[in-house]
Amino acid sequence: KGVFFVNVSDIMTKNPESAQVTDSIMNIASMMRDIDVGFMPILDGNILIGVVTDRDIVIRAVADGMDIENTSVGEIMSSDLHVVSPDTDLDEAAHIMEEFKIRRLPVVDQDGLLVGILSLGDIAVRSQNIEEAGEVLEQVSEPSRPEMAA
Repeated sequence: KGVFFVNVSDIMTKNPESAQVTDSIMNIASMMRDIDVGFMPILDGNILIGVVTDRDIVIRAVADGMDIENTSVGEIMSSDLHVVSPDTDLDEAAHIMEEFKIRRLPVVDQDGLLVGILSLGDIAVRSQNIEEAGEVLEQVSEPSRPEMAA
């Protein structure tokens, strides 16, 4: 084991809210507002097939003038997912987050069922290793492209 000495299951948020791929973008946005989250796992039945963020809704739907009441979230979700299992070592999960610059990792069991979410907040608050959590945040937060000159 690495710096953290724990598995993802020790600190992940268990039983996260999720939505169905057929739900409308408007419905998802309302759910996200009501539970105060910016990230929603998207399921097809019980299987995780994508995720959508509040930013996805704005950039991929609202800014393009989509009919958000009658368009399913499947049209705008990200389906190229990075996931971990509950028994993944936290250091490995942190490395994935750093490498791919992602702030939240869905946690799925061997059958592809969503069992949790690992967020940067979970690492920072629950890992007992503030230094390492700060390093992960720094790596994830680096701009993905150069800043534009003012």
